[in-house]
Amino acid sequence: MTDVIRSHTGVAESHALIWRKSSRSNSFDNAQCVEVAGAETSILVRDSKDVQGAALSMGGSEWAELVTRIKQGQLDL
Repeated sequence: MTDVIRSHTGVAESHALIWRKSSRSNSFDNAQCVEVAGAETSILVRDSKDVQGAALSMGGSEWAELVTRIKQGQLDL
């Protein structure tokens, strides 16, 4: 799948992205899933129900911090 992502300059760039869901995700919980993909300089997160919608972009260190905080139960999810 090729997605169009707006760079920080506002110019659309086309990247072939591989979107992944958690292995714990199943068809019963599909309404509450997010997908992640690695781009050249960032990690992208999107709602699996709206694959054509916006994706949240963050750097590698922000992604690592988010994952750590989730695993430690620091977020109200």
